[in-house]
Amino acid sequence: MLGILLILLFCAFLAFVFSDTPKDKEEKEKKDPKFESQMKKLWNIAQSSMRDRKPVRAEKALLTILKFDEKNAAAYNRLGILYAKSQRFDEAIECFEIAQSLDNNASSLHNVGLIYLETGAYEKAIMAFRQALELEGDVPARYIALAKAEEKVGNRKNAIEALEAAFDLDHAVSTLRQILEIYEAADDSENVAATTARIEAQIAENAKKRAENARRRGLRVRRHA
Repeated sequence: MLGILLILLFCAFLAFVFSDTPKDKEEKEKKDPKFESQMKKLWNIAQSSMRDRKPVRAEKALLTILKFDEKNAAAYNRLGILYAKSQRFDEAIECFEIAQSLDNNASSLHNVGLIYLETGAYEKAIMAFRQALELEGDVPARYIALAKAEEKVGNRKNAIEALEAAFDLDHAVSTLRQILEIYEAADDSENVAATTARIEAQIAENAKKRAENARRRGLRVRRHA
């Protein structure tokens, strides 16, 4: 009798040790095809609603996703963007910060920086943009956003440096024009002249590249004709 009791107790112990934890159950649910299908459907609703400018519907879909998957950084990011567009800035910042804590990425930091820039918290914006650039320093838009924040606090030199970094990446005439505007605002005639010459040279170079690309496309068409 004692042996049977010991066996039963041992079986109960094994059942307890190897039973699914809440985390295990959550992971199994996420791998379930039905769950994945529901999540995909909710994502489609959220994206189409944001595209069609239906913020309430989009918000409900994203909140539902987070109800079932509370560590979904992408959903927090999307919700932050939605709140930012509705000028619910405090809620947007909170969403981006949660997204950042779940998944350390440049996009969340950049989005927070844009809200700080919009609301006039320029020093915080500079900090957020610089942190984003530490994680992802090959995106021109991040340098351009940093330049705007630096210019707002009167750091023209830093703003120009950021724009020059952006130009090194994309060689965009629009970036040079932003540099020109800073020099014009500072009445720096020497650099205004130099930057104007750079703009003209870049426009000529772009035209040359377009002509060369058109010539190559023409050659390919004739070869396949």
